Amino acid sequence: MKPLVFVAMPFGEKDDPSRRYKINFDDIYDRGIRPAVERFDVECIRADEERSGGVIHLPMYERLLLAEIAIVDVTLSNPNVFYELGIRHAARPRSTIILAANEGPLPFDIAMIRAVPYKLTEGRLEDEDAKEMAESLARRLGDTLRDVEAKSDSPLFEMIPNLKEQALPHEITDTFRDRARAFDEMRRQIDAARRIKDPAEAAGKLEEITKSLGELTQANAELFLDVFLAYRDIKDYDAMIRFAEDAPAWLRSSMQMLSEQHAFALNRRFETKKDPADRKRAEEILTAIIAEKGPSPETSSLLGRIYKSQYQEALDAGERVRANGFLNQAIEQYRAGFVADPRDYYPGINLVTLLVAKGTSEAFDEWKRTVPLVAFALSRLGALKSRDYWQVATVFELAVAGKDVDTATRALEIMETLDVPAWHFETTRKNLKILENAPDDVVDKPLLAEMLAELDRKIASGA
Repeated sequence: MKPLVFVAMPFGEKDDPSRRYKINFDDIYDRGIRPAVERFDVECIRADEERSGGVIHLPMYERLLLAEIAIVDVTLSNPNVFYELGIRHAARPRSTIILAANEGPLPFDIAMIRAVPYKLTEGRLEDEDAKEMAESLARRLGDTLRDVEAKSDSPLFEMIPNLKEQALPHEITDTFRDRARAFDEMRRQIDAARRIKDPAEAAGKLEEITKSLGELTQANAELFLDVFLAYRDIKDYDAMIRFAEDAPAWLRSSMQMLSEQHAFALNRRFETKKDPADRKRAEEILTAIIAEKGPSPETSSLLGRIYKSQYQEALDAGERVRANGFLNQAIEQYRAGFVADPRDYYPGINLVTLLVAKGTSEAFDEWKRTVPLVAFALSRLGALKSRDYWQVATVFELAVAGKDVDTATRALEIMETLDVPAWHFETTRKNLKILENAPDDVVDKPLLAEMLAELDRKIASGA
């Protein structure tokens, strides 16, 4: 059998430790890790920790314990990754390779372990650095594969020289390999279904995959969650709701993300089907999470969005008193989410916008205190230097709310150069429309009208 290489690293784009840049870990895998691994006659499986929420441990344990070689990227100093590294070091005396970008010093406990470094430039892996990373990793892999009796790279086995590695029966390792291959193939099928352009065809394919998985257990829950989030990607909210409501109690109780996304899907379905029961249920779910776990940027913002929508609906119906009630509730939730983590600009910009819409002297005093905090959170991520639409759009919204014509104009110019779908601009327009309800002495109404007109033109052109 081919040796199995297990790669534990983040997926997608993540903030670097300084939160100034985005690091594309998929690009690092594709151009730095995979070219190195493909030089050898091995099988390679990459962990998808984000899809499992870091909770579904059984498949992760199998891979950490049974793979001949583990490659662990510790660039972000993620607690889950270090926990997994600890398991590996406790189970295997050698053949664990640590990767680390030049984004800060390694934590003290592993600083003495020889890592394979790689260089990022403002969060990006440049072509020459990708080649150098692949060469360095290939050398280490080659050494590891050739010298099965190499010196221990586990601190635990170093400290206890007579500690024996436990040899597992062949039937266990064979079963593991079969399951690992099946997981890898199934994940490829889910990704392919997610990319199908026709929503009905994509949903049908995902339903076929779900049926093929059999009964949901701790062993295959990771794949069920892949399907759940794929339904979100294709905007099949009915399927998301069915999955969440049919999920066993042990999964619902162990995974806050599942409950949050259940509420998200209910609220999105309400926006199209207008069944009040959906919105009420979403509010109940989010309120229960906050009561048990406390506010967070994600949960509080999801609940804040519900109240913000109700505020706008009441205003449109001419129900000013009722609208103010929902406005106060939305402000409370976005404030709680921003206080829970002031580094997260999303609840912060919503708080700023709604404070302007409220327009009282107390709200304006809070607005003046909050704007610099949101601006600082954005500056840490690059602000107008960013190529992330939502970051630039947040600078834009902040500038319009703050009567900063120059910054608003520059931000809009950058937004129009980004290749994003029209609904991005529609979301920004919806946020700005709230400012129309603010008093004339708080918002620069001619600036607001000009920016809304520019967004309308962009949306009409199909972005």
